[in-house]
Amino acid sequence: METIRFRHAHFSARFPVDYRYSPSHFWMAPVEDGSRPVWRVGFTKFATRMLGELVEMVVEPPLGAAVQAGSRLGTVEGFKAVSDLYCVVDGTLTDVNRALTAEACLTHADPYGAGWLYAVAGEPEAGHLDVHGYVALLSATIDRLQASRYSGGGSVGSHGEERP
Repeated sequence: METIRFRHAHFSARFPVDYRYSPSHFWMAPVEDGSRPVWRVGFTKFATRMLGELVEMVVEPPLGAAVQAGSRLGTVEGFKAVSDLYCVVDGTLTDVNRALTAEACLTHADPYGAGWLYAVAGEPEAGHLDVHGYVALLSATIDRLQASRYSGGGSVGSHGEERP
């Protein structure tokens, strides 16, 4: 898998080149082609760092349910916080990573492989990014977080950056 290395401030990661990315720090990888491609979805390394290690994931819609980008799928609980889990693909929920039930830490240890969250047959949300667009967004996000920390400012997020 070809990756791009990203390093900014105190954060570094490698991002797969062939994946698509959401402004809310999810990745989408095509796993099946066809008239309705299937996209596997997971948290980016940045999202896993913000959440901390995943303890539990609850996906509420049953497999086969229609889902929409931006809709709430359930919750994820990390050591740092409990957050809503959002969908980033319009279509039909086809799979949920059952391995996370036994080893939720896979999202942190292998976020672009075994740590995927769910799969949807359909199309990625409008506004999804290629790896270069995501790296630019991530750089701007980290700059805003640092500026907020040093100025004592409040929250960040014109694009839902803290939404994992």
